[in-house]
Amino acid sequence: MGCEIVTVSADTQFVHLAWQREEKDLEAVTFHMGSDRNGDLAKQFGVWNGGFCLRGTYLISPAGMLMNAEVNFLNLGRNIDETMRKFKANIYLGKKPNEGCPSKWQDDGDRTLTPGPEMVGRVHDA
Repeated sequence: MGCEIVTVSADTQFVHLAWQREEKDLEAVTFHMGSDRNGDLAKQFGVWNGGFCLRGTYLISPAGMLMNAEVNFLNLGRNIDETMRKFKANIYLGKKPNEGCPSKWQDDGDRTLTPGPEMVGRVHDA
């Protein structure tokens, strides 16, 4: 889909290898897994929490613009389907910046919104 996926954690490369070896959901991953042992990147993204990192997911455009940010505490898992929905919505909105993708938007062809005063109080209906 024209993107690069990079995961970063405060774990070492050896922990990443163990996760990939033992966790069935990770056994086939081909994306890069980076180590942020000192938490420098986590501090920049605001997810450093006194020695450990909160779970952050960020969608960044090729131009370096932050398109989405989601931060969860440690015991809340992330949903790849929702991340992909947001990713596809940002691609769509990059082509059609005058439209809006509602929360149930899934793919090209789904109903979009035209932001404006007439939408106030009617977003749920759409």
